[in-house]
Amino acid sequence: MDMGNSHLRTVANVDGAAILDTEVGQITTLNSTGAMVWQALDRGEEPDAIAATIARETGEQIEAVKKDLRDFIDALRKRNLLSC
Repeated sequence: MDMGNSHLRTVANVDGAAILDTEVGQITTLNSTGAMVWQALDRGEEPDAIAATIARETGEQIEAVKKDLRDFIDALRKRNLLSC
């Protein structure tokens, strides 16, 4: 997944993350789970592997996690934070 991040600056910690889009001057904040997903995508991890990790750590059903992850990735795309 292409992060398309040459214009993005991220600060993350255990509480979440803030992503600054320097092209439009917009800040997007993420909770801790969103930050974990963002960092995993940045490392090149596949969405299915990320979903499996979240499901294992939270005890949630994998299909529900996959749906939520797809929705989250779509939201990142709509904000032009992901380019694919």
